[in-house]
Amino acid sequence: MIIQHRGQESAGISVFKNGGLQTVKDNSLVQFALSNEKIAHLNGNIGIGHVRYPSAVSKGVLNAQPLTVTTSFGSMAVAHNGDLTNHFELKAKYQATGTSFLTQSDSELVAVVLGKYMVQYGDPIKAMKSMMGELEGAYALVILINNRLFGVRDPYGLRPLCIGEIGGGHIIVSESAAIDALNGTFIRDVAPGEIVEIIHDRFVPHQSLIQKHKAYCMFEWVYFARPDSVLDGREVYDVRKRIGEILARECPADVDMIMPIPDSGRAHAIGFSIESKIPYEEGFMKNRFAERTFILPDQKERELAVSMKMNPIKSTVEGKRMVIVDDSIVRGTTLKKLISMLRKTGAKEVHVRVGSPPVIAPCYYGVDMKSRDQFVANDHSLNDICRIIGADSLGYISIEGLIEAIGKPESELCLACVNGKYPTRIPGEAQRFQSTLNTDF
Repeated sequence: MIIQHRGQESAGISVFKNGGLQTVKDNSLVQFALSNEKIAHLNGNIGIGHVRYPSAVSKGVLNAQPLTVTTSFGSMAVAHNGDLTNHFELKAKYQATGTSFLTQSDSELVAVVLGKYMVQYGDPIKAMKSMMGELEGAYALVILINNRLFGVRDPYGLRPLCIGEIGGGHIIVSESAAIDALNGTFIRDVAPGEIVEIIHDRFVPHQSLIQKHKAYCMFEWVYFARPDSVLDGREVYDVRKRIGEILARECPADVDMIMPIPDSGRAHAIGFSIESKIPYEEGFMKNRFAERTFILPDQKERELAVSMKMNPIKSTVEGKRMVIVDDSIVRGTTLKKLISMLRKTGAKEVHVRVGSPPVIAPCYYGVDMKSRDQFVANDHSLNDICRIIGADSLGYISIEGLIEAIGKPESELCLACVNGKYPTRIPGEAQRFQSTLNTDF
């Protein structure tokens, strides 16, 4: 549940027990998919878990993870965060040799490719290094091969992965906040291109032979990760607060108060308030039990969820001129609805400031922003977007300001969604987005 924010469609767990793997998974949040009743029989001392965010394929428990395989070398379970950019090419290659696929998930390819090399070499490290030579794109993996546990991060470091120590054992997980919540000790991030094996009370690192330039996803710091996580040496909360401070310098406003779009815009708004010296106020009451709207798989679900998730606080909003700070604008539909709610509650002026530059290009690395017709910033000027969402003014942080806030060199960041420059090869990128406007891939 600690990293439920990374995926809400399904959850699963695989445990090594009595010489084999046992897996429980279902469509739902962790507390329901992995209820105490469902997992009562799982009592092994080594396992992997996954929460699914369906960025690339259809719904369905068949696509839930971990994915498990039984072969001549034993049992294997794979949990994958990210998207493979050569999914279609690689799948066609293996289908041509007679391989059948049971799911629509590109994660199944990870299991297929790894399984092939395990049969060939019988050595997990050799197999994983060969697997990494075939996979392209984003992958943070936890893999269970019989009773051996591994973590693997793609050579660009596109998706986060880190190592911690808990009660004499070790954990490999997407975000350090999970280690903190379990009273563990954060050790370090898994390096881009690194394979790590957990062996009893220690871990053993192995560097793959593939060397690429780093390309950490900026959207993790802007929106996706928990604010109390530390990703590749930079605390998410601190980055978001710095974003707000820089945003206030770049896009000032003459208003009575600064308020966030909770929760992901909160640290941005605090930074904006500190830099501008304009009071910070909470103007929305958020339903704590509502799901994250951005990662809901359907646009209608997102729009309906907004009204159920947020309600303006009249005493804060009525008669006020305000800046509302959001982490990003992708489609603009959520923000339009929220601004309408504020005006109905009596807001005098509503100005919008955004903690990321305009999103203009698809993400092929694991964030559900796949087609250009989703992006309000495409084919619309700043004034057009301001009018569409119903704001009095609109300002985005610059790309240079975002890079400054993250505190890493531009050469180590993936900024593809805001500048169109992809760190990896994207097969048929122009044709691909056209073919996925109305379908999953």
